[in-house]
Amino acid sequence: MSTQIEQRETETEDEETEAEVQSPGDRRRAEKRQRQAERDLQRETEEASLDDEETISLKVFRYDPEVEGKQEPRFDDFTVPFHKGMTVLDALMYARDHYDSSLTFRHSCRQAVCGSDALFVNGRQRLGCKTQVADLDDPIRIEPLPHQEVVKDLVVDMEHFYDQMEAVEPYFDADETPDDELEEQRQSRENREKVKMSTRCIWCGACMSSCNIAAGDNEYLGPAAINKAYRFAMDEREGEQRKQERLRIIEQEHGVWRCQTQFSCTEVCPKDIPLTEHIQELKREAVKNNLKFW
Repeated sequence: MSTQIEQRETETEDEETEAEVQSPGDRRRAEKRQRQAERDLQRETEEASLDDEETISLKVFRYDPEVEGKQEPRFDDFTVPFHKGMTVLDALMYARDHYDSSLTFRHSCRQAVCGSDALFVNGRQRLGCKTQVADLDDPIRIEPLPHQEVVKDLVVDMEHFYDQMEAVEPYFDADETPDDELEEQRQSRENREKVKMSTRCIWCGACMSSCNIAAGDNEYLGPAAINKAYRFAMDEREGEQRKQERLRIIEQEHGVWRCQTQFSCTEVCPKDIPLTEHIQELKREAVKNNLKFW
């Protein structure tokens, strides 16, 4: 018995001596291996528990042009536990946090306000944070927005979309301002109601992605940009000269006249903006603006 105790004491002393001679780098690597082993054990435990839970299946588009072996687009399958109120964004975050930390997608506020997590879910443009998993057929197929260049996985390049939004010069330029710098530029209640829906745009790009005209005409302003032009052109506080300039922008060859009234943009808008109606109203304004009576 005493021999066994002495052997254990000797082993303990050897371990302590080995720990003392380890360099700081060796210790950090050992700690990192220990943490990874703990995470692997936790993941295995969670995966085993999924057998007893209600789950959903995700088929997620993957693509990474900078990593060899991931440069060919593919779909990865993930199984995640379901809970009441779960959104597509919740499911993606679970898959990223528990299965593959390299899974890339945009998100921010999670309250359908920032517009950053627009995705193509089960064949339709949707906001990930607003779309309930319970309302979708399983498996849930998640892809990046169509008609836009994919940067990585579910992230698309939005630069062209932002350029189109800026092309309509989305800012006020009133003819007159109040004498008192602290006084507001007043707007009638009726006019506010007229432009109210157009102000709800969150720049998510879902409408642009759904538009067949925008897919074939890279210069087309697109429904989001035209809606932004509507928001200012129809505001009674807009200067008359500025309004004329804005109408000239939107009635160009790649402006409102390219719209074929398919209503696809209106159908996918997460803020329920009547985009097609706004485009048609701007068409009428452009026609009236060009009528001459003499």
